[in-house]
Amino acid sequence: MKKKKRIALVAHDNRKKDMMEWVAYNWNELAQHSLVGTGTTGKLVEETIKQKCVENDAVPPEVTRLKSGPLGGDQQLGSMICEGLIDMVIFFWDPMQPQPHDVDVKALLRISVLYNIPTASNRSTADFLISSELFHKEYKPRIKDYSGYITRSIDME
Repeated sequence: MKKKKRIALVAHDNRKKDMMEWVAYNWNELAQHSLVGTGTTGKLVEETIKQKCVENDAVPPEVTRLKSGPLGGDQQLGSMICEGLIDMVIFFWDPMQPQPHDVDVKALLRISVLYNIPTASNRSTADFLISSELFHKEYKPRIKDYSGYITRSIDME
């Protein structure tokens, strides 16, 4: 994980306002990294951080926008994690509202754990991540060795 990180920002509809408040509050820290967002969240993050950067005469960060979560954005993000293209996930999810793509959300969270990606699912955890002394430093996460799983023999009889 390099000093400049690629941070995924995702929020369910009932948490988008919380995410935009968090982004507006932490714009200066986030502006030093590359951001990735799914669907409407990506659009709102891009607008929010650009506005804060313009107000403060700063250069806005690159924001990559993926598809909406229910339209495959969660899977796109999971693929990026598998390819080593995401360093951190901030996902404000709504535990009280059923989602049409709950299985995709579960798969995304599973992949972030599998690849040992720092993941925040609420504002408090996101605050701890962004305020960590490791946030702006290079970091080498330990990745579990799954070669035994990959090379296991399968009995086909």
